[in-house]
Amino acid sequence: MYYKVSGVTGKLTGATAASAYSPQGLKATVPSQAPPMIFAVPTKVVSETGSVAHYMGINKVPELQKIFQKSDGAPVHLKRGVMDKMLYRTTMGLTIGGTLYCLMALYIAAQPRKPQ
Repeated sequence: MYYKVSGVTGKLTGATAASAYSPQGLKATVPSQAPPMIFAVPTKVVSETGSVAHYMGINKVPELQKIFQKSDGAPVHLKRGVMDKMLYRTTMGLTIGGTLYCLMALYIAAQPRKPQ
């Protein structure tokens, strides 16, 4: 048996196979004309652009590869300089501070209540 949601009651009702497999509100026909353009500037179809890709900026991959592949003994997450070191130290400080705060809260919660 097939079921579909009734548009009136919002509950499941019995249905035929054809009505159960065609959702409400969708039409099987294809529109005869193209929809109106939404954007002010028409966009290019993929076949019109050709095979060359145009990028907005320069390719930074080769210079980043040189920086990260340099064997200077520094970990990868600290190789880009002062900003990386500041972010690393801030993260470690917040992690250690949060751990200490959590341990302090657990210690306080483990103490028995004082009678009033």
